[in-house]
Amino acid sequence: MSEPISNGKLEVVGVGPGDPELMTLKAARLIEAADVIAYPTNSDGQSFARDIAASHLSEQVEIGFYLPMRTERAPAQIAYEGACGKIAAELDAGRAVVLLCEGDPFFYGSAMYVFARLAETYPVSVTPGISSLTACAAAIGRPLASRSDVLSVIPATLDEDRLREAISKADSMAIIKVGRYFSKVCHILEELGRAQQAVVIESATLNAERISLLDGFAEDERPYFSTILVGPTTESFVRLPGAKLS
Repeated sequence: MSEPISNGKLEVVGVGPGDPELMTLKAARLIEAADVIAYPTNSDGQSFARDIAASHLSEQVEIGFYLPMRTERAPAQIAYEGACGKIAAELDAGRAVVLLCEGDPFFYGSAMYVFARLAETYPVSVTPGISSLTACAAAIGRPLASRSDVLSVIPATLDEDRLREAISKADSMAIIKVGRYFSKVCHILEELGRAQQAVVIESATLNAERISLLDGFAEDERPYFSTILVGPTTESFVRLPGAKLS
């Protein structure tokens, strides 16, 4: 491992699932103390991570980098390389840089790819954030798993055969990255007899939060920014106090 070439340091900071009040005290302190704030944006230049942290920004230099949300790896790889170049320039100048990441950086977070590129050359620390899974469990008032249940986290992006196999073997599960794959997930859950135990949580912790049973969607409806939680095969969904079920 090579030695750091400057006094600059990168802090990779998880800002939580969306509600600014769910940011940790440490995350807020690091953001406020930073010289430079970096974050991914969409094609319109908007950044959900920045929106979450906005009340803690003042005179920091900001680096936004467009991160394509596509299945091909090459566009994202190019984006990460470009972002790392800009961040490295700030670190070489001895500045403190914070990279914002929605949720938790090391739980399917895009920031992990920046970390991997820079951590061997510069000092890098990671501050965890509240993940979307724990936020979704809190929203419906039901544990992710209990007793000897095995919790499986399953990306809906898997091909149909792998997705079916993963779902068939799971006790409790959280199906993530649902978006355009909603119909595929619904079909498999119904086929395997797990649809009645599934709850869809959209925009968890935000004003637009919506909680629905899986069969509450029209055939052509596609809930984005959503996670599907499925309880153990031995239990059906039970609405607990505090769950806002539509």
